[in-house]
Amino acid sequence: MNDKNAPPDATDSNAAETLPAIEFESSGRFAVHNPEPVVTDTARCEPAPFTLGEHQPLERFNQADEARAHALALLQQARRSLCIYTDDLEPWLYHHSSIEEACRRFLLANPKNRLRILVKDLSRSVKDGHRLLSLSRRLTSSLRIRKLHPDYPCEVASFLLADDSGMLLRPEPGQFAGYALYQDPGRVRLQQRTFDLAWDTSILDPDLRSFLL
Repeated sequence: MNDKNAPPDATDSNAAETLPAIEFESSGRFAVHNPEPVVTDTARCEPAPFTLGEHQPLERFNQADEARAHALALLQQARRSLCIYTDDLEPWLYHHSSIEEACRRFLLANPKNRLRILVKDLSRSVKDGHRLLSLSRRLTSSLRIRKLHPDYPCEVASFLLADDSGMLLRPEPGQFAGYALYQDPGRVRLQQRTFDLAWDTSILDPDLRSFLL
């Protein structure tokens, strides 16, 4: 791959432990806040045509529908674990019936499957009735949503991890642009470590507690 913005190869565990920070160049064409309006179910959502655990090239995207297609592909193909790290559950990306259905099917496919979500601010999602919050009320044992601890250093990027090889990452959460990986265990392992450390210090948001009652 010749993309100058692409992360370096991480095919072996030794290389994965010393991966440099991901570089990302923005063209400045995107809004600095999460885009509006929230996508409705009238917008058709189809998964990206790539296979988790097999497709090796890095796939870059710049548009909301492209990001959603990659997210849906990863959610539909995961078989063990899903982790989402997000500012506010990004309604434009995750508040869609196709996304909710993919998460529901994943969680019901095996009682050991788990979806964990770390959020910086849940107030908007609670107020608007986000689909994944509603799903968490029905599947409380397998879908867990926590708030980042205010004293814990926050990761700037927003990302989705699927099993041990798939990842969707947006370096600047206020922009659509990012990339998806379908077969990169080394980089996913490093990002999983970041998620797990933040999860260990996370807290239950009072707004979410009230919503779940």
